Amino acid sequence: MPSEQPARRRPGGPRAVPSHAPDDAAYDDILSVLGRQLGEAAQTADPRSRRKLKGVTFEFENDARAVHTMAGNAGYSLASNWFTQLLAQLAVANSITKSQLCVFLFVAGGQVPGTGIAQYTQQEITDGLNKLAEKKGGKKITRSTVNRAIGALCGYKWVERAGNGKIRLNVTLWFQGNSNAQHEVLAEIASEHDHDPTAFPHDIGPDQPHQEEFDFGQDTYTRQKRTG
Repeated sequence: MPSEQPARRRPGGPRAVPSHAPDDAAYDDILSVLGRQLGEAAQTADPRSRRKLKGVTFEFENDARAVHTMAGNAGYSLASNWFTQLLAQLAVANSITKSQLCVFLFVAGGQVPGTGIAQYTQQEITDGLNKLAEKKGGKKITRSTVNRAIGALCGYKWVERAGNGKIRLNVTLWFQGNSNAQHEVLAEIASEHDHDPTAFPHDIGPDQPHQEEFDFGQDTYTRQKRTG
């Protein structure tokens, strides 16, 4: 009586994932399937060894991202799109003075990365703003004008005085640094202001935009309103 044929040994090597398997299921189980296949392949390659594969390690290539190309060597900051448009609207409506706009932009561009702090005295801001005006022999901003502008910006809650020649930016408007650093600065500000929801940096002004005097250059000069 003929003996039964011995069971055919499945050849070694990786097995293909069944073509009829749903795509989602194949992806979900691919690491498990690959681990089993590699374990079987290792045992087939060396029958004397009874060790099984313990794990598989994958290394992924870093996703290199291009960096921004910015003019100058002072880096760049992140600004609120809403606030950027508000600045333009306020300037057109003469609801902020030229000096207030210039002082804010100069200070915002001089932040120490990751801190929201610009380390400027009023005299340093004055000298920095007058840098080009001195070369051209034009009108220059005065220190008293800078002082008034900073006072107005504090009232708008765009900046606040931080003492010892330091000015803190409202980092919800303009910030140089990543989101983690911004959240740390915001937490520090909230703690300093006893988590008051009406204090800096909240309730951003000006609350009621109105016609502002043109106080850039000579302190006595004012912009005339156009009528008709």
